[in-house]
Amino acid sequence: MLDYILQKAPLYLLVFARIFAMILTLPLFSMRSVSRVAKLALSGYIAFFIYGTLDFSHYNILMTSDGLASMEYFLLLAGEVIIGIIMGFYVSIIFAAFSSAGQFMGFQMGLSAASSYDAMSQVENPLMGQFFNLVAMLVFLQTRFFQQLFLGGLVSSFKSLNALSLVQTQEPLIKFFLGGLSKLFSDALVIALPVMGTLFLITICTGLLTKAAPQMNLLSEGFPVMILVAYFVIATVMPNLIDFFVRTFSGGFTVLQNLFVQINGGGIK
Repeated sequence: MLDYILQKAPLYLLVFARIFAMILTLPLFSMRSVSRVAKLALSGYIAFFIYGTLDFSHYNILMTSDGLASMEYFLLLAGEVIIGIIMGFYVSIIFAAFSSAGQFMGFQMGLSAASSYDAMSQVENPLMGQFFNLVAMLVFLQTRFFQQLFLGGLVSSFKSLNALSLVQTQEPLIKFFLGGLSKLFSDALVIALPVMGTLFLITICTGLLTKAAPQMNLLSEGFPVMILVAYFVIATVMPNLIDFFVRTFSGGFTVLQNLFVQINGGGIK
């Protein structure tokens, strides 16, 4: 295995750079608790297994006759790293929608101050945001989107997207990221809408009753009621939310597939 890698070192390093960059930006593997050695080993094994299925004919003009890399090789290496970051960052955008929905809910429930460090998103995140992040990660692993990303998305990206095409086709990438960011907020609002709408109606009713009978002090009593109602609504709509999570992942992978198609006719198989 090592002899084979050493013989194909320049091209193997290009494959390894893209995979390692993607793993570093994925929500689960970007956690500091995941050992850097484990990330390197996983990237190396994945690069070794998929290397034989790839075609590097488009890089031949940048390789010298004795197999060594020319000066342009380092630019290609940087381009492969950027492609890996793009793929991992887009998956992070999908998960950010679930975290944002939890933040919207937590603010409406009065739990916006109840936050702690989220190891998955690497930021200070409210508890509801962490809860939906964990649920989304379980759905992501259970529905085998994780395998689809590595086995289908990576191989297809090597067949259709390279550092040269990244420079030549910039407009689809700009639309890709702008569409992903807009989709983030729309998905977050759709997920949080049942809880936010219910709590909004409760707030209006509490305000009207307090106005009619100030001595009842319903605003102080309404705080725990809103939390209990929010948890009840979340438990009630959780099956529908999980279905929406699956559709969100599927739609995100379809957008990634369309990007490959626009650039070079690839796709996630």
